[in-house]
Amino acid sequence: MAGQIKTIIDHILQERSKGNQTLMQTTKTKLILKGLNPDKWSLLSDDNPEVLAKVKTIAAEFGISV
Repeated sequence: MAGQIKTIIDHILQERSKGNQTLMQTTKTKLILKGLNPDKWSLLSDDNPEVLAKVKTIAAEFGISV
């Protein structure tokens, strides 16, 4: 199923920022530092199982359930 990674990334950004653009940019930077560039993924991107597991781990580190 395509788009799961993008959906989870968007959920992480939404939950962490609560609409605050500064927090959204900070969260994007943290994701990039963890090796996951949010701008690289779209709803049409194929879901690589390794990347999917990584993004779920990152969400858990941030305290966000997916």
